Amino acid sequence: MQPATKVTSMKTTTDQQLQAIVSQPQRPLASLSVIAIRDGSVVYEQQFGKRYIAAEAAASLPVNADTLFRVASVSKMVTALGLMRLVEQGKLTLDTDVSCYLGYTLRNPYYPDVAITLRMLLSHTSSLRDDGGYNFPPHVSLQSVLQAADKSATPALVWARPDASNKNYAPGSYFSYVNLNWGVIGSVMEAVSGQRFDVLMQELILQPLHISGSFHPENLNPAELNNLATLYRKQKNDVWDTALAWQPQVDDYHQQGVPKRTYLATYQPGWNATLFSPQGGLRISARGLSRLMQMLMREGELDGVRVLQPASVRTLLTPQWRYDAALQNGDDYQGMFQSWALGFQVFTDISAAHHGDRLTPPVTPGGDGFTGVGHLGFAYGLESGFVFDPQTRNGMIYLIGGTGADPDKNIGEYSSLSLWQEQIMTALAKQLR
Repeated sequence: MQPATKVTSMKTTTDQQLQAIVSQPQRPLASLSVIAIRDGSVVYEQQFGKRYIAAEAAASLPVNADTLFRVASVSKMVTALGLMRLVEQGKLTLDTDVSCYLGYTLRNPYYPDVAITLRMLLSHTSSLRDDGGYNFPPHVSLQSVLQAADKSATPALVWARPDASNKNYAPGSYFSYVNLNWGVIGSVMEAVSGQRFDVLMQELILQPLHISGSFHPENLNPAELNNLATLYRKQKNDVWDTALAWQPQVDDYHQQGVPKRTYLATYQPGWNATLFSPQGGLRISARGLSRLMQMLMREGELDGVRVLQPASVRTLLTPQWRYDAALQNGDDYQGMFQSWALGFQVFTDISAAHHGDRLTPPVTPGGDGFTGVGHLGFAYGLESGFVFDPQTRNGMIYLIGGTGADPDKNIGEYSSLSLWQEQIMTALAKQLR
């Protein structure tokens, strides 16, 4: 155990480092909430900035430990946890043709003989694509989107098709990061449970672990809604300018309520789960995410509540795909994606100038950075990260509520992440030593 004076000194240093990152004049952040976990226990937690930025500074609201953020693609990982609970209940299997669950045939029209499975959807090897969109209005069934895209239709944007590259795009063969996979996953979950996706996830994951949050703000109680972070950018008309006032992007409910979803009165589960954004719509706090991380570190159990069996956790975290440049077996997204499990990214510590999935600098010269599993998120100005090492039970969580500079022009020094993501995780990693 470290002496109390050393722990206090380390916390003060980390506080100062993170505050300096948030306050950088050339690339400010609207807000930041972070947690570091060492050997399964929270050793550092802090918040910076504002969850709501008013025209008059005195009316602005600070971030606190319970502030909820729309965490973007970290939501995919949480959806995967809910799906695995249904697998344990015997309602789903990972390698069954999902057509059996949806009630209609799901096939890539260019590869009609290859069944599509949940394993493929979770590992981004389904051959679906986002080019035709991944959020569809209430009157549109997901079936109509997926089945209308046949060879004779206007360009089948939701499916990979053979091209001059001779790459094998058949389901199960090629990695391409796709949000639409999760719309299908959510619809499958609805079809076998008979419940709306957002309600189902409350019952499967959030409520058993006593975690505040929801896949739609309409489900939040008044206190939770008041503590929901508005997400911001210093961007207007596609122009980034640090001199601009912060521009709200999403979840700006402090002056007006959440619009009611009237279509829910007649919604049939399985119709179109993209309405609930299983790929990115979860509102949750860093503290709530830390409970999920600790549950996974303990192989499915937390505070006497077993959410998943150890074998299920191991299945979720087992790599399914690894990038191979020689085989051209996937899109590595400028080096960001090197390996993938089931709803979890596997971070392999690949590093080059502005390229790779490295999370932190090496602890020693020539050594390794932080490796592990988890997920990243990017949307509406938010950048998020949830990464942990199952062996050491060390982990880091960060939620950025808005960026004041263009992430594409502020790529990290040793990875495909942004500069501020590298800086935040470097500061947090010092708490793990």
